[in-house]
Amino acid sequence: MGSRGRKSNAELEVVTAGVTEKLLRPDPPMTLTQEQSEIWWSVVESLAADWFQPDTYPLLESYCRHVISARKVAQLIAAAEAAEELDVGEYDQLLKMQEREGRALSSLATRMRISQQSTTNHRGNKDPKKKKTPWQK
Repeated sequence: MGSRGRKSNAELEVVTAGVTEKLLRPDPPMTLTQEQSEIWWSVVESLAADWFQPDTYPLLESYCRHVISARKVAQLIAAAEAAEELDVGEYDQLLKMQEREGRALSSLATRMRISQQSTTNHRGNKDPKKKKTPWQK
């Protein structure tokens, strides 16, 4: 709660030290490829500057790898579907790979709280403060 009235000249002259958000955002690890690093930056820049702490960097690193793997599997599926003859065994393997990548991405995104599920409560309400009590309808 702030103080009432106008701010004094002394309060107005205080300079607050601002830290640029770019300095707080983590750089991608050197082990990531260029494509994976682009995913890293898109995720990191879409959230608050202090969202990721050092203990979550390995999760984010794995997430970036899975995103690229999922894209490559999708390309392989598209190529298999475009072929003149569809090898059902190969196609089945590709679909299983796609499901595994999707599960991994979903799990990692939920754990890092970057999925839509983490921004709502389980009833689908965006604002958990506006819960109705049992006697309200």
